[in-house]
Amino acid sequence: MDFKYPRVEGVDPLNAEPPVQAVFQAQEKKWGRPLFNHLLYARRPSIFRGVRAMWSGIDASDLIEGRMQALINRRVASLNGCEF
Repeated sequence: MDFKYPRVEGVDPLNAEPPVQAVFQAQEKKWGRPLFNHLLYARRPSIFRGVRAMWSGIDASDLIEGRMQALINRRVASLNGCEF
């Protein structure tokens, strides 16, 4: 699969703060690699924490079932021209 890399380089996952590294490790286990958008968010840890808080809130609310979240993520990725 040919991946399109972002114009702005993300952080090196091995040099990220320990809590951020834990998120990257979980993403690697689930998706095979850290997600590019999170590598970019991690350039600014306060933004990274805010994004993760949003996703944690969505998960905790139980308003959007897991399979629906996956469909929404794929649709947004498609709209953004991302080969998810």
